[in-house]
Amino acid sequence: MQRLTALALAPLSIWLSVSIALLAGAEYEVVVQWVGKPAVTTLLLLTVFALFYHLKLGAQVVIEDYIHTRELRSCCLVANTFLNITLAVVSIISILRIAL
Repeated sequence: MQRLTALALAPLSIWLSVSIALLAGAEYEVVVQWVGKPAVTTLLLLTVFALFYHLKLGAQVVIEDYIHTRELRSCCLVANTFLNITLAVVSIISILRIAL
């Protein structure tokens, strides 16, 4: 699954980087209008979902490989999941508040 999210993130990251570069120095209202476009909103939401899911999977592998105490590993896995879900939800809400 991590390869699939990496595959999705490759073009999304390029798109987002180019878009941000083109918007550099733009007025606040211009950026808000840009985020409000349905295609842009959709791509931003896809980027956020893929990014945080990819992060969760990658951190999970590191935790499972390098934390050997069962209790600590379980605690770190729960914290990893909670943190990534929280950050994804906050990001999604932020995008939707701007877009709507």
